[in-house]
Parts: sequence; structure tokens; C-alpha cells
Amino acid sequence: MSIYGEYEETLQKVMEDIETRLQNYQKLVQFETGDNAYEHLLARVKTDESMREKCRRKGLPENEKSALVDLTDAIGIRIVCSFVDDVYNIVEHIRTFSNCEIVEEKDYIRHAKPNGYRSYHVILAVHTQEKDVLGRVPGIYYVELQIRTIAMDTWAALEHKMKYKKDIPNQDILVAELKRVADELASCDLSMQTIRELINS
Repeated sequence: MSIYGEYEETLQKVMEDIETRLQNYQKLVQFETGDNAYEHLLARVKTDESMREKCRRKGLPENEKSALVDLTDAIGIRIVCSFVDDVYNIVEHIRTFSNCEIVEEKDYIRHAKPNGYRSYHVILAVHTQEKDVLGRVPGIYYVELQIRTIAMDTWAALEHKMKYKKDIPNQDILVAELKRVADELASCDLSMQTIRELINS
């Protein structure tokens, strides 16, 4: 049986709701400006196997409460933008969502992780008419959003692949090079933002 139990269907509905709101924002921005709010969006409910593995890693029991309350990434949405300003515009739009509240946010763009990782993370609590695992009605379900530029997304994907390679020689050199590339890509993002502002001024 799925670790999400009877709440799996509600998870899917919550994900589709937030995904639709973001798609509607995309249409609005396209209508008003002719530009995209973002380039692409990927939404998923974490697989049963992946969630169970995370529970084990965190020392949590493999049950619905762990998956839906103690951990907040059963629903994950990644939004990839062309420009840094677009990231912040989307965050501000998310703040306006009805029946939702941001319970945690981390700005890894202005405050990059030591390894060079950059992205904007938001944990959104979505209030639904469905019961949640704690028996609350309206129920609360969490959505983790990662919002980043194309450059940040490319770097994160490559770093993720490298991280799981075994027996890499010169590990320290690799880490330093990844950090250098992350900083160079961040500089490119700022340059592209400046060019965009010059074009639009």
C-alpha cells in the first residue's frame, strides 16, 4: 500500500490546483506583456519508494503522518525562468494565492549555498476542503516549490549527477570547479537581466 494511504488522491488534486494557478499566471503575463512568466514547470508527487527512502534517511516511521506532515515535499513543483527578476515575480504572485500561506522560504539566489547552489525555495501550506492526516477539515497539505533560472537549473542537474558518482579522483578540485562554474553562471544571469532592462527601458 502507498505510504500516502487514502490521502494520495487529495495530493494529486492539490498538485493540480497549484499547477493550474501557475499556468493561469503564465497566460496572464503572456497576455499583458507578450513575454513568459517562466519557461517551463514540472510538478510531481514524490513516489512511494522515494518517500519511504527519505523517511528512513531522516529516522522517521514509514507512515502517512511522516510523509504528509513531518516532511513537506510530497508535492514538488519546479519552475524554471529565463531571468532572475521572473523568479521574484513568481514568488510575489504565490503570496497572493487564496487558501494558501507560505510557511517557509529560503532565498538561495541572494544567499547561495557554499557549494554554489542557487534557487528560491518556498514551502506552501494549502488549505483544502478535504480531510488531512491529522483529521483536520479544512485539511492542510504542503507543496515545495523550487524557482530558478535556466542557468541555475542546468548547474543543479549536473551537480546532482556528479554527487552520486562514486570514487571520483580529485574530489576537492571537482567541488572547487563546480563552485566556480556556479558563480560564473550567476554572473551571466545578472548580465542577461541587465541586457533585458536596457532593451525594455
